[in-house]
Amino acid sequence: MLANAGPQAGLSRKHAMADAELFAHPDYPAPGHGKVWFAATRDRARLRFASWRPTVKPVRGTVVVVQGRAEFIERYFETIAELRRRGFHVLTFDWRGQGGSQRFVRRERKGHVGWLRHYEADLALAMAQMQEQLPGPYFVLAHSMGAALCLDAARRSALPVSRLVALAPMLDLTIIPNPRSARRLASLLFWLGLGKAFVPGGGDTAIATKPFEGNRLTGDPARYARNSALSAEGRHLSIGDPTIAWVRTAFQLMGRLAAPHAAREVRVPTLVIAAGRDPIVSTPAIERFAARLKTGQALVLPQARHEILMESDPIRAQFWAAFDAFIPGEDADLDGPSRASAGEQRQSGLMQRLVGGSDDAPAPGGAAALP
Repeated sequence: MLANAGPQAGLSRKHAMADAELFAHPDYPAPGHGKVWFAATRDRARLRFASWRPTVKPVRGTVVVVQGRAEFIERYFETIAELRRRGFHVLTFDWRGQGGSQRFVRRERKGHVGWLRHYEADLALAMAQMQEQLPGPYFVLAHSMGAALCLDAARRSALPVSRLVALAPMLDLTIIPNPRSARRLASLLFWLGLGKAFVPGGGDTAIATKPFEGNRLTGDPARYARNSALSAEGRHLSIGDPTIAWVRTAFQLMGRLAAPHAAREVRVPTLVIAAGRDPIVSTPAIERFAARLKTGQALVLPQARHEILMESDPIRAQFWAAFDAFIPGEDADLDGPSRASAGEQRQSGLMQRLVGGSDDAPAPGGAAALP
């Protein structure tokens, strides 16, 4: 049983009790020796946090795992274990409106956030918790919506970390056929007072519980089944489709990052990893953004779908090789024995050439694709 800080203010008793600890699925247990707690943002939203110590020495710092939309901590247990085996402390949290964090709509399956500043407050709290509770150096591993929010924070000097790995960042949506019209419609409906309504045609069904065949997230059936089971049995953690307000917020965020100067303002050395078969976010938009980074590099994994960390073993081996080359941490010895798997080691030389560089000499901008 993991430690907790008690029920959340402002939640129903049922929801608070269910989320005061990590969800224990019998087939996918939580990594051991962790803790979970709640902390409040400056606008009093209660967020669920969890952290773990590394399982090996030397300790190489702390990695903050930042989720995408509709995710929750339990989906990342595999990644958390892999980071701990690399010598990192791990911190992660649930965004407001999803997972075990506070919901702000009566129908709790709605994926809702009211304003972009709310997500900014969530990320600011995560950075504060990181600095207060865990040792540096600090790194971020972020996915999709979370990656876009971290890129925006980095350009505003609000991401106090040494390096950022951004996976399939939400810079443009290909899942929406006519984004310009969708943006205008979302803004109109929001100001008409419909911000908390589902998007047209939306409902409570979590995307991870839909059939594997034709899914947009991953080509790995085993990991998809795992996440589907977590979403189905931990219904208090999963959410369905987004609200009008969430869509409006997403377009505001993407609009900020689409500005010509935005990428040049990112001062945190950044590795952007895109999925070549991503049907949700635009890989060309990611490559264009990365080409303008002063302190970054982009890498495309051609066979990956949107959720790179939930992909097949060969694709994940490519990811981990890039991660190991880019984030050495303190006391790292990349020329010595590796904690990574043999598959990861086979890719490490290539990744060193693509994304290598010290903290003081970030990799140049541009994009590369693995064969």
